[in-house]
Amino acid sequence: MTPARVSAPPSPSLDRRLGPFDAAAIVVSNVIGSGIFFVPILVAALVPDARAILFVWALGGALAFAGAMAYAELAALRPHAGGEYVYLRDAFGPAAGFLSGWTSFVAGFSGAIAASAIALADYTGRFLPAAADASPLLTIPVPGIPLIVSRRTLVALAAIGALTIIHIRGLRLGRVVQNGLTVVKVTALVGFVALGFSIGHGVPAQLAAPGPAGIAPMLLALIPIMFTYSGWNAGAYVAEEVRDPERNVPLALGLGTLAVIIIYLSLNALYLYALPPAELAAVPGARLIDTVAERLFGVVAGGLLAAFSIVSLAASMSAMMIAGPRVYFAMARDGVFAAPAREIHPKFRAPAQAIIAQAIWSGVLVLSGTLSQLVSYTGFAVVLFSAIAVAAVFVLRRRVPSEPRPFRAWGYPWAPATFVVASALMLANEIYRSPQTSAAGLAVIAAGVPMYWWMRRNVRAR
Repeated sequence: MTPARVSAPPSPSLDRRLGPFDAAAIVVSNVIGSGIFFVPILVAALVPDARAILFVWALGGALAFAGAMAYAELAALRPHAGGEYVYLRDAFGPAAGFLSGWTSFVAGFSGAIAASAIALADYTGRFLPAAADASPLLTIPVPGIPLIVSRRTLVALAAIGALTIIHIRGLRLGRVVQNGLTVVKVTALVGFVALGFSIGHGVPAQLAAPGPAGIAPMLLALIPIMFTYSGWNAGAYVAEEVRDPERNVPLALGLGTLAVIIIYLSLNALYLYALPPAELAAVPGARLIDTVAERLFGVVAGGLLAAFSIVSLAASMSAMMIAGPRVYFAMARDGVFAAPAREIHPKFRAPAQAIIAQAIWSGVLVLSGTLSQLVSYTGFAVVLFSAIAVAAVFVLRRRVPSEPRPFRAWGYPWAPATFVVASALMLANEIYRSPQTSAAGLAVIAAGVPMYWWMRRNVRAR
C-alpha cells in the first residue's frame, strides 16, 4: 500500500488588509514631517511676495500630484511590494532597481527614521530633560565611526524598538496604530489652522502683501518645497497588501497627496496671516510655530507644540517602518538582498526580518552621530530615483503597450514629462550650488554597485 503523500503547508503571503484610507494615511504621515515648520522661512527669504509664496507652494503641490498619478499607473500595472524598486527593475533593468533599494536601506528610510527618532528624543526632553541629554554614557570603539550611547540615543532606540515590535506583529495592529497617529497629527494641524483664522489676531491683507518675485527665485524656492512634499509615493510600497490594489492604490496616492497639498497651503496661508513675508523670512529656523502661535494667540504653547511634535514624528517613523521593509522584502525575493528578508512571519504575515534589519541599521545610525550628513546626501538621491520612476511610465507604455492598465496617469504625457523635467532642473541646480553634497549623494548610490554584483554572483552560485 502506497503511503499517503503529505503536502507541504502553503507559504505565507503578505496580508492584503489595507484599504484606501489606510494607504492614504501612510502617504500623509510619510510626507508631513519637520519640513513644513522651517522650509516656509527659506521660501519667504527667496520670494518675499505673499501671492508668489502661495503660488509656488501650489505649483510644488501640482508637481507632487503629477508624480503621484504616474506612480498610480505603475502601481496598478505592477501591484507588488517594493514601489520604485519594482518599476525601475522592470523599466531599466535589475541594477537600476537595486541601486534605488540600496539607497533606501542605507540612508533613505533608515536615515530618516534615525533622524526622526533623535528629534523625538529632543522633544521628549521638554517634559523629561534627561531624555535629551547627549552626554556619552558609553562609547563602542568601532573603527572609523565610534558608536556613542547616551540618554538621548537610548530614548531614540526605544522609540525605534517599540514601533518595530508593533509592525512585526503585522498590519492588524500596525494599521490601527498608523491610522491613529495620522488622525491625531492631521486633527492637530487642522485645528491649529481653524483656530488661527477664527480667533487669531492676524492681518488678512498680509495674504496679498506685494514684493519682488522673479521667475529665478521662484524656481530656486521650488527645490526645498519639493523636498517638503517628498513621500507622496509611500502608498505604492505596500501595493501587495492593499485590497483591490488596481483601484485603491491610485485612490490612496491621489487622496493622500491632495490632503497634504491642502494642509500645506492652509499652513502657509496661516503663516502669512500672522506674519508678513519679511518677518516670516527672519524667523529663527526652530521657532516658526512658536512665533506664529505667539503672534496669533498672544502665548507660546511650548508644551502642546512639543507633544504634537512627538506624535507627528512617531507617525512619520511608523509610516517609514511600514514602507521601507517592503522594498527590502521585494529585493530579497529577487535574490539581491539578504535572503532572510524575504521571509514572511507565518502568524502575522509581515516581512519581519526586513523590518528588523531596517531597525538595526537605523539604530546604528542613531549611535553613529552621522545623521545630518547622511540625510542631506540622500535628498539628492530621493529626487533622482523618483524622477527615474516617473520616467518609467513612458518606457513601460512603449515596451508593453498591450498590458492592461487599470489606471492611466492623468495628464499623460505632459504631466509626468513636466515632473521629470522639473526634477532634472532641481538636480542640475543642486549639483551647481552644492557640488560636494551632490557628489556625496552620488557616492552613496555608487557604493551599491559592487554590492549588486556580489549579490548577483551569490544568486548564480546558488
